[in-house]
Amino acid sequence: MQILITHGTLAKTRVLSFNRLQLAAALVFLMVVLMGLSGTIYHAVFLKAAREGWPVVSQVVRLVVRDEFAQRDRFMRENLDAMAQKVGEMQAKLVRLEAMGERVSGLAGVKPEELRQMVEPAPVKGGGQGGPFVPAKSSSMQQLNDLVSSLDASAEQSSDLFTLVESRLFERRLSSLMVPNSRPLNGPIGSGFGFRSDPFTGRAALHTGLDFPADSGTAIMAAAGGVVRSTDYHPAYGNLLEVDHGNGLVTRYAHTSKILVKAGDLVKRGQVVAEVGTTGRSTGPHLHFEVMVEGVQQDPAKFLAGKGAVPTQQADATPAKSH
Repeated sequence: MQILITHGTLAKTRVLSFNRLQLAAALVFLMVVLMGLSGTIYHAVFLKAAREGWPVVSQVVRLVVRDEFAQRDRFMRENLDAMAQKVGEMQAKLVRLEAMGERVSGLAGVKPEELRQMVEPAPVKGGGQGGPFVPAKSSSMQQLNDLVSSLDASAEQSSDLFTLVESRLFERRLSSLMVPNSRPLNGPIGSGFGFRSDPFTGRAALHTGLDFPADSGTAIMAAAGGVVRSTDYHPAYGNLLEVDHGNGLVTRYAHTSKILVKAGDLVKRGQVVAEVGTTGRSTGPHLHFEVMVEGVQQDPAKFLAGKGAVPTQQADATPAKSH
């Protein structure tokens, strides 16, 4: 492209030549300048017109701004409605979770008064109520924030409830582990708890435990978890092992030939702690098993019944041959 420039004062005519690249650059530069001018005009004229209320320009600006606001409001409203639906679903799930928590807490032994302490006081029922009817509109951002805050508080309360239930269930689990309801030895019962004819004197005497006849060296297992209290020799019981299960509950394993634990050891349910023998006041190899609560001998069969009925002899049963 060539441009000829002529003037009366010039002796020669000037010729300006432009290639395609230069023309494209010039067009781009011109477009940038026009865009800058348009932006300047918009900010300098239209915004000023909108602020000062010019008759024609202000109306055009208001229409443009109103359309932008309407689109933005419609977009936010759609998002708020979707969020409100999700919050409603969360509320329904939380209600089901609370109902389940109440049922589980009852099974775990949590008292109703403990639950009431965790729940905020309910609104007072009764009394006059009234006012104009105002239909509910779509949820606002403030309403959604309030709902989310309420859900968060309810979730924390449910978490506290399940923590309490878990604690109670754990206590029950520990209690069950500390109750001597497992057989210390697999085999029949030779003599039960109660009065019988003493095998040495023939007179009526109280038998304070259960006898498990077995061969010498047969493994004796702990009836429950606990701490070994003593492993002493007793003239009547022979080699005597005592295990403390807490809450005043103690088990005794008497007439053993060998004790495999020592005082202070922790033992688990079913752990082999001794071997059957015939030490002390005994007529033959067997295990004499006792359960004491606060130092008073109890019928071990009542504890072992939790793992299966244990046949025992009564006072008028055939006298046993061992203590």
